[in-house]
Amino acid sequence: MKNPLHSEKIGVWCGMSPAAHNWFHLLRCNRHKAAYIYTEIFNTFVNQPEDVELSIGYFHQDGATSHPSHAGMAEIKSFYGNRVISKGIWPPRSHDLKSPDCFFWGYLKGRVYQSKPRTTDALKANITEEFQEVTADVLARTFQNMARWVQSCLDANGGHFQHML
Repeated sequence: MKNPLHSEKIGVWCGMSPAAHNWFHLLRCNRHKAAYIYTEIFNTFVNQPEDVELSIGYFHQDGATSHPSHAGMAEIKSFYGNRVISKGIWPPRSHDLKSPDCFFWGYLKGRVYQSKPRTTDALKANITEEFQEVTADVLARTFQNMARWVQSCLDANGGHFQHML
């Protein structure tokens, strides 16, 4: 039996809204299909928020290779217009001010790895279970922390601010 060159990886896509909505998808990481999969996930996501969330909300993504693909950006901009924060719009090496980065990923990771999953299937099961357990209070805390991060960034004139949190 041949050993794979790289170990299997799992990607987690998360969308969140302060209106107590939380969406996620598990996916196997595959660089060749990443842009196609990302567009597919976005199309699933965009059918879930309320119309008012789509009409006034912003779509913020990091600069991962699949995210700013031409097909993906065309799809995202068809729903969000100029309310997209992405690579090329967000300054390089700037602070991550996406809501999941401000509290949620750390909170979720702590819970997912608490039972020390030993297999990919166990990890997927833990991730799925913990996403299903997310409460409106956890989402509210995530957005409260995000507001605090943004204010700290403004107070520091865009400079380093993590030490002030």
